[in-house]
Amino acid sequence: MTIDTKDMLNSILNSISRIDYVKLEDIPNIDLYMDQVTTFMEEQLQSAKRREDDKVLTKTMINNYAKNNLLPPPVKKKYSKEHLLVMIFIYYFKNILSIKDIETMLNPITEKYFDTREDFNITSIYEEICQLEKSRIDALQKDVARSYCHAMDCFPDVPPNERDYLQFFSFICSLSFDVYIKKQIIEKLIDQLPKKEDGKKKK
Repeated sequence: MTIDTKDMLNSILNSISRIDYVKLEDIPNIDLYMDQVTTFMEEQLQSAKRREDDKVLTKTMINNYAKNNLLPPPVKKKYSKEHLLVMIFIYYFKNILSIKDIETMLNPITEKYFDTREDFNITSIYEEICQLEKSRIDALQKDVARSYCHAMDCFPDVPPNERDYLQFFSFICSLSFDVYIKKQIIEKLIDQLPKKEDGKKKK
């Protein structure tokens, strides 16, 4: 099995360099109905989808987020700019974390900074986080390239017709191990957060 891993790596590194976030100026300053929310999110996060027919956000998802205390309830069936920012956080978290973990992590943020008249709010947090992530793109590219080089050194004694796939498999395993370790760290950090009592949650 022949795999053009160099082209694959270049494609991956190029896609990492193009990673961007939903910019604050692109988010409407008016409140949106649910249909408008799903349309906006679909347009803004189109490049993050793996397959063309994947859904970024559905009405059912939004209702479940509100039901599970991840998302503050809409006001008169309308969602604010801050609602959209919380949904963007949820979109990325849900790929690696459970709904319960996302709730535990986001609740302190939404309780203190959502719909506040203070200058420092959800918008401020979102902007700071996005800048942090953008600053890590170069280091992330180098880390992926390093994992690739290590994988290409594996199985030197295996016949070439078998080596390609085994090295490809090694590259995937190396990236997967990084995700696994970081997920373990994230879960341990979340487990350190104080748990809310059911009675308080209902309030």
